Amino acid sequence: MENRALSIREETQRIEREILSPYAALSENTRGRVREAAECPIRTPYQRDRDKVIHCKAFRRLKHKTQVFLSPEGDHYRTRLTHTLEVAQIARTIARALRLNEDLTEAVALGHDLGHTPFGHAGERALNRLMPNGFRHYEQSVRVVERLENDGRGLNLTFEVRDGIRCHTTGQEARTMEGRIIRWADKIAYMNHDIDDAIRAGVIRESDIPRDITAVLGDTKNKRITTMVTSLIRNSPAGVVNMDADVLEAYDALHEFMYEAVYLNDYAKREEKKVPHLIESLFGYYVRHPDRLPESMREIAEADGKEQAACDYIAGMTDRFAVDLYSNLFIPKAWGTPV
Repeated sequence: MENRALSIREETQRIEREILSPYAALSENTRGRVREAAECPIRTPYQRDRDKVIHCKAFRRLKHKTQVFLSPEGDHYRTRLTHTLEVAQIARTIARALRLNEDLTEAVALGHDLGHTPFGHAGERALNRLMPNGFRHYEQSVRVVERLENDGRGLNLTFEVRDGIRCHTTGQEARTMEGRIIRWADKIAYMNHDIDDAIRAGVIRESDIPRDITAVLGDTKNKRITTMVTSLIRNSPAGVVNMDADVLEAYDALHEFMYEAVYLNDYAKREEKKVPHLIESLFGYYVRHPDRLPESMREIAEADGKEQAACDYIAGMTDRFAVDLYSNLFIPKAWGTPV
């Protein structure tokens, strides 16, 4: 009896068994999907998940969602989409060096912020105050891939990708090494690109960063990223993700500096004061008028309640869509203006 030729996917999975670390998640060992799906002859399950994320609507909307500075006019400020791409690049570098599964790593990285609100964390805080059980963007990201995309069917991603998305910020760590490095890649990416954007905006100067921090991490974005990534790789070969003690201490000090100099800076954040009123107004409107939600959201209202539907709709908006919608609903127009 002739041996059946391996498919491209099976050949890829054979290579995974041969070259990946014992701590890597092999795609052939996935815990699977909520709904069974036929295997692709070309792509592994994690490759398929990466592709599903890239092609979903929530991913495209990230290009018009705030990272730090609300709706910046300049072409070179980060958005939630460019942040996501930088996280994926850093995470893949770490995964390759540790011989982890790059496809799983990339899928989690690209999906980790799909549930983020318009106006960055200001929008998240506003919805957190409005929802009876609170609102956390990482939980919303899971809700997007499990419930909201594909007209309520979700993306049907593997367990490992959903787990990595859910655990990328705080609390319980992801079950896989690939998921755990996303938490660090996210921190490395946002800390360094937020410094870059703050310098571009004139909020801080590179020389403002304390010298005891730059002496350890470096005095440029490239040097800081290289130091942190190298430290993670050097300290994480045995299944536990970690940094050198001095690098971690310097990172924590840099984080504290950024909170004082940028994240709580009145000049940098002056427009954020308007966000709670806008979010609260839209939320209240759709709770009172669920019949005016899009059809897919009306179905959510019937199944999960009006508040949840209003939250899901607002969380999925881009900055500009939310502003335009608020203007259409609440700002008087000149008489005779087409509606």
